[in-house]
Amino acid sequence: MQRLKDKTALITGGAAGIGLETARLFLAEGARVALVDLREEDLKTAAETLGSSDVLTVAADVSSPEDTARYVRETVERFGRIDIFFNNAGIEGKVAPLTEQKIEDFDRVIAVNVRGPFLGLQNVLPVMIEQKSGSIINMSSIAGLKGSPNVAPYITSKHAVVGLTRAASVEAASANVRVNSIHPSPVNTRMMRSLEDGFSPGHGEEIKNQLASTIPLGRYGESSDIANLVLFLASDESAFITGAQYPVDGGMAAT
Repeated sequence: MQRLKDKTALITGGAAGIGLETARLFLAEGARVALVDLREEDLKTAAETLGSSDVLTVAADVSSPEDTARYVRETVERFGRIDIFFNNAGIEGKVAPLTEQKIEDFDRVIAVNVRGPFLGLQNVLPVMIEQKSGSIINMSSIAGLKGSPNVAPYITSKHAVVGLTRAASVEAASANVRVNSIHPSPVNTRMMRSLEDGFSPGHGEEIKNQLASTIPLGRYGESSDIANLVLFLASDESAFITGAQYPVDGGMAAT
């Protein structure tokens, strides 16, 4: 349908999982795509997988102000504008009771999952405000809408993304820039394999089955399930939607 024809999309955490699947969908819909991730070798593999000349890769730490300014600058230098920002990069942190979480692990989760999206917004918003258009999709989680034991840093960080989304959406609305957040359930990605093993080392498959049983639709999400929602929020089809939180969770938020 070419719903993103001639648009430029910037995706953090773009080398694998949901970010990579979203990049594939965006390219099919006519967009040019800038992928940001921590490791150059992962980005090279992602670009080869996508097989398009309309892909820019930038190795960067999203928690670094300098790296963030650089990935935004390089995207604008290559493509001239940023129409879509999928503020997607994140980490899961350690699985442990709140009273046993190490402060350095908490700080790392907050750095990537809260400071990272904040810096992304701070650097992308001026570009979009000057253009008088743009759509930003912040990656939160069902964990940003509900509580869950043994992952307090992650829960905290994903609730913070909701606050960032609401604040940014109000500030940017007069410039026709939209900001929304998405809230996936468990998705079949590396992150969930790590969490499953953290909840019960050596029994990941059993934990996966237990978690899937708590989802009304009876399964984990797939990266494509999430990418389809991101596409809708990135496209002009969602032109009157901003400041919203979108569960994409098989019904978990309803329970």
